[in-house]
Amino acid sequence: MQTETKSKIDILRQKIYIIIYGTSTPAGKLFDLVLLVLILLSVLVVMLETVSGFDTKYHREIKILEWIFTISFTIEYILRIFSTKKPWKYIFSFYGIIDLVAILPMYLSFFFVGGNVIASVRALRLLRIFRILNINQYIGESNKLKSALRDSKAKILIFLFVVVIICVLMGTLMYLIEGKESGFESIPLSIYWCIVTLTTVGFGDITPVTSLGRIIASIIMITGYGIIAVPTGIVSAEFSKQKIKQKKDVQNTLMCPVCNKTDHKNNAEFCYNCGGTLNNKTNIG
Repeated sequence: MQTETKSKIDILRQKIYIIIYGTSTPAGKLFDLVLLVLILLSVLVVMLETVSGFDTKYHREIKILEWIFTISFTIEYILRIFSTKKPWKYIFSFYGIIDLVAILPMYLSFFFVGGNVIASVRALRLLRIFRILNINQYIGESNKLKSALRDSKAKILIFLFVVVIICVLMGTLMYLIEGKESGFESIPLSIYWCIVTLTTVGFGDITPVTSLGRIIASIIMITGYGIIAVPTGIVSAEFSKQKIKQKKDVQNTLMCPVCNKTDHKNNAEFCYNCGGTLNNKTNIG
């Protein structure tokens, strides 16, 4: 009797697992889509709650909806733990922590005033859309970009260090030229102005009034356009190196005698397309 009961629980756990974690099944896709709609609606409700007029008029309805969403996400969280064979792995995973954080705010509102406002962190759960769209095909490209950013780290840090030095020097110079009368009340404030100008943001809260100050400001603005492009160029160069390195691992002249496919890797013994044996002496020429 115990074995039969245990077997039924295992079958139920397996069915729940397929629905919750499976993205290739119709039930799994439907579950994820419904979950995403609930997340979007819950975030929208939290946003509307911060609108004073709307919250005053529909406060009771908002609270009811909030609890509906919270209970729904709590049930989902429990089912995820119940259905997986490694619950602790899920609990401490990236998505597991986000799922837990998504349901805590409403419960915390019993102890802290305004705790339910942080429920907007549920928007992070929209990251699950990557599972639905099945974009594993782009993971390779994202790894290349990550490698390019990692290889560019030293160059970008040096570049940013130079930019900081420029901002300190030019900010100090503008403080000496313009002075407190023009709004440059301190060197830190002048450095802030230089950063805003160099990045071409231009809030306009501080502006130079002297001719020399305007000339220097113009130089900083023009320099800013070039500075913005430098990090992009560094990363792009490293990204190109990644592609060139990948191409070097491919021998374009090696052709499969069965399906005539080329672009096989060096020292490959079998065709990536049909599985046929490759003849290293066979090539396009």
